[in-house]
Amino acid sequence: MLLGLLPILSGCAEQTAPLIPGAELSPAALTVVQLVIAAVMSAGLVSLFTFVIPGLTIIWLSALAYGLLTGFNLASGICFALITLLMIFGNVVDQLLMGAKAKQSGASWTGVILSTIAAFVFSFLWPPFGGIITAMLVLFVFEFIRLRDWRKAGGTTKEMAVGCASAVVARFFIGLVMISLWVVWVWQSGKLPF
Repeated sequence: MLLGLLPILSGCAEQTAPLIPGAELSPAALTVVQLVIAAVMSAGLVSLFTFVIPGLTIIWLSALAYGLLTGFNLASGICFALITLLMIFGNVVDQLLMGAKAKQSGASWTGVILSTIAAFVFSFLWPPFGGIITAMLVLFVFEFIRLRDWRKAGGTTKEMAVGCASAVVARFFIGLVMISLWVVWVWQSGKLPF
């Protein structure tokens, strides 16, 4: 997909007037900015293995900062729009995958919703893993009370954990695509650091 965008974006980059002008940076300052943005994006990518640090949002904010500093033309605007869409999708994919796996195993919607709320709240109260631990605990307790069967409650909780692991992998690959789009953005601008 990214390789298919390269010819299109290269043609878009040749327009003379930027849509949103950026600061006139010296080559050395631009290199420093690119290296800092790359480092922050890499940290955001690594942070996707925790549940409290919004790694995709960090990657998106880095791309936004780069765009505001260097300006937006049509090609960089397209890259940034794709990065934005991926960030939005990636930030909800974990809840979708976790809830879907739990629901497939027989969990009630109420249990899934309560565990999702618990995950959100306890991600802030008990970082970095409080959200996921609390979500599993809430789902287990709710399903145990509802079904009066600890094995079935444990099964739905296990499926939610599988969904959580799937979500981590999905978010990581979404983060890689976001960073790759930024690299294409830098490449098409002709302002590579080396």
